[in-house]
Amino acid sequence: MSEAGDCQANDEISLCGMQFYGYHGALAEERALGQRFVVSVWLRCDLRAAGERDDLNLTVNYAEVYQVVRRIVEGTPKRLLEAVAEDLARHILEHFSPVQSVAVEIQKPGAPIEGVFDSVAVKIKRHRR
Repeated sequence: MSEAGDCQANDEISLCGMQFYGYHGALAEERALGQRFVVSVWLRCDLRAAGERDDLNLTVNYAEVYQVVRRIVEGTPKRLLEAVAEDLARHILEHFSPVQSVAVEIQKPGAPIEGVFDSVAVKIKRHRR
């Protein structure tokens, strides 16, 4: 997440390349068989106090963020990656108050497209209101 947007903080916590097995997709076969998803999130928040005081309570616990991402990606199937990304962004902003904005990228390496490609992906950015 390279631009500041409406966010005061320029600090960022990132969790990149998290891999999960989920059942999201527009095709019935995708929802029945499942596939691998690669998720990255970038959390924009002010990390100064946490860094100065060396206090976990003043930052975002990325182990807890990982569990939220895992629960959603491995959870209820959605037809669209966009819907999964929206759920992730909403939950992160709702449950982690220091986060002022979040970017979520979901890659689908096994998308059912005829052709050669590494993955298809959706990336969204959302800000705290």
